[in-house]
Amino acid sequence: MQMEIGELRKGTKLVIDGDPWVVVEYQFVKPGKGQALYKCKLKNMVSGSLVDRTYRSGEKFEKADLEEHRMQFLYSDDSDYHFMNNESYEQVALNQDQVGDAVNYLYENLEVDMLFFNGQPIGLTLPNFVVLEIVQSDPGIKGDTASNTTKPATLSTNYTIQVPLFVNEGEWIKVDTRTGDYVERVKK
Repeated sequence: MQMEIGELRKGTKLVIDGDPWVVVEYQFVKPGKGQALYKCKLKNMVSGSLVDRTYRSGEKFEKADLEEHRMQFLYSDDSDYHFMNNESYEQVALNQDQVGDAVNYLYENLEVDMLFFNGQPIGLTLPNFVVLEIVQSDPGIKGDTASNTTKPATLSTNYTIQVPLFVNEGEWIKVDTRTGDYVERVKK
């Protein structure tokens, strides 16, 4: 589907040279003489690279055909991470590069949103918070409560984060997947 340059807005998804891009920043510039210009900062939705582009009024673009599906993480093997579509039960495998840092928070049956471009998965979005168990953490030092002191704790996904001293091995905690920070203890 074609779209005019005037339809561009922040968050608009389009196809350039066969890849999906999203408009991150957008500015309309009307010089004293000549044609209006559209200055855009674009982000490649596959590679994550950023580029600055300037377009003239009247140019046309192809709108990106993107779909988002709710998927459930099933398991990982030596090379891939396997997910299942919650509606069609179709299974999709992503490699380590496609999963990226999300691997630190993936656990069996976790529901994620997966983005598809022309029927191919290009990335996934985790929930903002996940609840994980601490499988290894040294005990806190008694009496050391005067400051915001933290200690390392290894989670059930083998990811290590910093937690407060009062959090112990075997407890469940809520973790912010956007920052990787400890949020709170959770009763399970």
